[in-house]
Parts: sequence; C-alpha cells; structure tokens
Amino acid sequence: MGYSTLPSRLRSIHFLPNVSSLVIIQNPDSEVIPELDVQVRTVELNSIGVAKSRNAAIDNAQSKYLLFADDDIEFVPEGVSKIIDYLEANPNISIALCQTVNEAGELRKNYPNKARRLKLRNSAKAATYEMFIRVEDIKRAGIRFDENFGAGVANYLGDEYIFIADALRSGLKGVFLPVVVAKHPALSSGSFQDSSIDRVARGRVFQRVFGFWAPVARLLFLVKPPFRKLGLVNSILFIFGR
Repeated sequence: MGYSTLPSRLRSIHFLPNVSSLVIIQNPDSEVIPELDVQVRTVELNSIGVAKSRNAAIDNAQSKYLLFADDDIEFVPEGVSKIIDYLEANPNISIALCQTVNEAGELRKNYPNKARRLKLRNSAKAATYEMFIRVEDIKRAGIRFDENFGAGVANYLGDEYIFIADALRSGLKGVFLPVVVAKHPALSSGSFQDSSIDRVARGRVFQRVFGFWAPVARLLFLVKPPFRKLGLVNSILFIFGR
C-alpha cells in the first residue's frame, strides 16, 4: 500500500470473495489505520519500497497460492479460478504469469496468444499483479524480491523480472497463460519512458540479471519488437550501462 493517502486507498480496495486476503500496509509516518468493512489480515511495515511489501506478503502468506495486487487492482474472479485450476493440475509449475486489462477493457500490453514456458528472454515485461506463485516452492527455494529494485527506491522498476530470473535459475518452472485476471490503470511504474532516469534504471536491471552478458541483453531489448526509440546517443549509453 502507498502511504501518501493511506485511509482512502485502504477503503478503495476491491476484495475477492471466498479467498484469503492479506493487506501489506507500509506506514512509515505511523498514520492511524482505519478499520475495514471486510475480514482481512493486515501486516504493517515501517518502510517504503514495493519489494519489501512483496517479501512481507510471501513471509505472511498462509495460502497455497499467492496472487499479488496493487491497491488499484480490480480482480476478474473467473480468470483467477482458471489459473488456480491450472496450477492444481500442474504441480510442477511454481509461477504463472497472466493478462490484465486497462480501464477500457483493453489488454495492457502485447501478450502472447498461447501458453508458453517462462524463460529469461520472455519475462522482462512481467508485472507483479499478473503473477501467481506457489508459496511453498518459492519459500523452499529461498526466492525473494530484490529490495534494491522496484517502486520506492532509486532503481524503481524490474523487481518482478529479477524475481522470475532468480526463480528460474534455482530450477523452478513458470508459465504464461493467456487468461485475464485483473483490471489495472494503463500507466504504471514499469511503463517505458524515454528518459535518462528510465535508461539507467532499466540498465541496472539487466546488469543484475545477466551480469557479464548485460550489454547483449540490453541491445536485444532495444531491437526486439516493439522497437525502443531512445535515439542514437541514449541507445549507446543504455547498451553499455551508462
């Protein structure tokens, strides 16, 4: 939860019926937390940074599966049920990425039309609110969101991709499924921006995931459709992590 308008944002949450709801509240200013009209568990953190809140969600989850959300998400119950059914039938899958739509009901990005296994080269556009995890597998593998990345810190994006990359490299398996599970506003912190701040933040994500091979990964990010238009100078700086 963001901390700037805490009471109103808490009351705006759309909770799914018949599921366990866990609300992580980042409250560094010690605002008074209002009572909610529904039965949910809450965890209060004296911190900022979405990666910290997502790790707290993993630590405190008591369910078999965990579906992450922002406070401005509206879930699609039918889609959520389909993903749970898939995970029940495929116990070897630890992460499932899904689709979301914007306010107009349009898909928020160019998703694949068919299911496919997650790999490093096809997971970079993942958003947390598209992600289901099998909690036991993630905890057993010791996978965490890197708290040096994500909204609320200088490297304000990429924590989802790093999480998936770490999980895949640990031997866990993931899949993308073309199923809409939620509605979310079109603009988000992960939206591509042609700015020096965005260039540096994205460059650091690729460095964290690929290390020595980061320049190659950054080049492929630029040329893979849709083509990223940074301009010649910015493109060169991005490729070399500058």
